[in-house]
Amino acid sequence: MTLEILRIFAIIFIAELGDKTQLAVLGFASSHKPWVVFIGASMALLAVTAIGIIAGTMLGKFVPHKVMSIISGVLFIAIGFFYIFKGLH
Repeated sequence: MTLEILRIFAIIFIAELGDKTQLAVLGFASSHKPWVVFIGASMALLAVTAIGIIAGTMLGKFVPHKVMSIISGVLFIAIGFFYIFKGLH
């Protein structure tokens, strides 16, 4: 279980580096007390994570893991292409 926790931590940590959430936190930290930003951002990330866990658990009962992985990968790539094309125009 510890190895799973570390693996999940590493994947989420890498995925979150430099994203819009981190940039928003950086902006808030420039004009608010650091502990207020930390608490607010932490609460938001906990809430979003809880929603993802609930949705994933429910979908996992009906959709096989392999199919979920493929759908997640396709959506990730599609969102990436969307931002690339948006940035080019």
